[in-house]
Amino acid sequence: MSNTSIPPKHIITYNSSEFSSTQLRDFYKALIKPRLIEEKMLILLRQGKITKWFSGIGQEAIAVGSTLAMQMDEYILPMHRNLGVFTSRNLPLQRLFGQFQGKAIGFTKGRDRSFHFGSKEHKIVGMISHLGPQLSVADGIALAHKLSEEKKAVLAYSGDGATSEGEFHEALNVAAVWELPVIFLVENNGYGLSTPNKEQYRCEFIADKGKGYGMETMQVDGNNILEVFKTITEARKYAIKEQKPILVEALTFRMRGHEEASGTKYVPKELMDYWAERDPVTNYESYLLQNDIISEVEINQLKNEIKDEIEKSLQVAYNEPPVNFDYKTELGDLFADSNNISTNPSTNTTQNKRLVDAISDGLRQSMEKYPNLVLMGQDIAEYGGVFKITEGFSETFGRDRVRNTPLCESAIVGTGLGLSINGFKAMVEMQFADFVTCGFNQIVNNLAKLHYRWGQNADVVVRMPTGAGVKAGPFHSQSNESWFFHTPGLKIVYPSTPYAAKGLLNASIEDPNPVMYFEHKALYRSISEDIPDEYYTLPIGKARIVKPGEDVTVITYGMGVHWALEISNSLPEISIEIIDLQTLLPWDKETVKQSVQKTNKVLVCNEDTLTGSIASEIAAWISENCFEHLDAPVMREGSLDMPVPFAANLEDAFLPKQRIKEKLEKLYEY
Repeated sequence: MSNTSIPPKHIITYNSSEFSSTQLRDFYKALIKPRLIEEKMLILLRQGKITKWFSGIGQEAIAVGSTLAMQMDEYILPMHRNLGVFTSRNLPLQRLFGQFQGKAIGFTKGRDRSFHFGSKEHKIVGMISHLGPQLSVADGIALAHKLSEEKKAVLAYSGDGATSEGEFHEALNVAAVWELPVIFLVENNGYGLSTPNKEQYRCEFIADKGKGYGMETMQVDGNNILEVFKTITEARKYAIKEQKPILVEALTFRMRGHEEASGTKYVPKELMDYWAERDPVTNYESYLLQNDIISEVEINQLKNEIKDEIEKSLQVAYNEPPVNFDYKTELGDLFADSNNISTNPSTNTTQNKRLVDAISDGLRQSMEKYPNLVLMGQDIAEYGGVFKITEGFSETFGRDRVRNTPLCESAIVGTGLGLSINGFKAMVEMQFADFVTCGFNQIVNNLAKLHYRWGQNADVVVRMPTGAGVKAGPFHSQSNESWFFHTPGLKIVYPSTPYAAKGLLNASIEDPNPVMYFEHKALYRSISEDIPDEYYTLPIGKARIVKPGEDVTVITYGMGVHWALEISNSLPEISIEIIDLQTLLPWDKETVKQSVQKTNKVLVCNEDTLTGSIASEIAAWISENCFEHLDAPVMREGSLDMPVPFAANLEDAFLPKQRIKEKLEKLYEY
């Protein structure tokens, strides 16, 4: 579009009676800026100076109008095509362009692309490629506002295609049930990449979906910037006053491909022509000109100023050197800084407590220590959870902080992340560790990668009742810690004793990073020991020597510790050193190495199935780093590579306990 290409008339109807001429011109300035940046980006893409571009041409009025309707200190969670959010929040263009080019001045230091970033300063939470997770993160941010009694709303974007995702359902359902001040803004541009809406859903409008959640809905012409602004302003007032969510559908059209390589050949020409006439920029420009609100001279001057800013900012980004890889920096940015030291109890008084009681004790004292800690999980309030760990908590701390959740693991993990972004701590209880599969995406792609990508910590603990030996079959008995062991950015804690359970749970809640905290169900009420009455912590990442020995080292964790102790007592002729890892990520390499150097023979075992297990990784590390100290091959043992069976005799054969004893004898005789 040239500076003077003015359509003869505007097709969109504008009602500007409530706006001053200055406001109307400001809207135009905000609207034209992302369009001019986009036009420049398309040139750079063809020149190979950026690698990918998701165009929002034709949809700018939604991003700009809705962002301007929000207060600057209110969070916005945008998507691919929402450049107008970033420009309307006045992000420095040189940093934005540095982001697109993978430069160190970008918001992710070259670690992620395009709009996959956030800015705490500008109250923007970046997206990930998986569609939908941002919606439940918005729930958590809004919940933090609600708990803090702040009169604020949250704006979360979604495309029409993403409304088919389960996360859309979960997030809207949670927001409705918990009455959270979230504006869910769906940009309905007719296509999910190339799939038309008639192949996405059967209701006439996306706004109809909101009715099923019992929430108010609105629909707006997404190409009319004034109507978008007024609609979101009204939605914001409603969300804050009523403390309820609202679904807004903005009808629009994407004039270019999903991304530039996709093209638009699948779109009928008459549809393209129809929406081209409804271009949000040219129509609004024409309206202002025809009503003498702005002149062509002012338009040309404004465009030249913006183009000059774009060119100068691009030059700054170009002049930045390619991002430099520094091993220490890259690994160091995986986690937010944490004070990982022991905290001693204030008194020496102790009580004999079971594992389940120790966990409950730690949770209770952490709730007392951190008034911003919120517990969430299925049936954890009045019922106390299926294992009764939070029994009585709702009476003590209130239902605002001890929250029963709908059956939606993914949304609750996302909500926990949103709470963290807005200054709270969150504990999410999986009813059984097996059910974490329903929240897997939020954990491995959102919680784990967030701090590395743009410096936002995820202060969330996910408690995981795990393990077999309780005759519960394939879906309540799995050991799935290795699923997360492979994911950088997570910490994994797995205590085997009441003392460690309380100290490590408190430490996990103190830690500002995401922690997967595993609790073996069969140990809940089968073991007990004297533990301090008062609050204390143990360092994450430190193993303990359960039993010193000289002949063989057994490295294990969880139930494996108790198996190893029992087997060791049955083999008095072998001096067995038992190491309880306690933390699986990061695991204590130094303690392991020192033990290998002493005994020269090692068995690594876990309850998890053997192939691809944590035992396998540790065995490989020992072989690579301690080879000269070994007098025998590093041996492993774990459960059989099959689902956990239900019948008692089948489950006993599946578990590795008897095979561990045989391996120890074999290793000793080697």
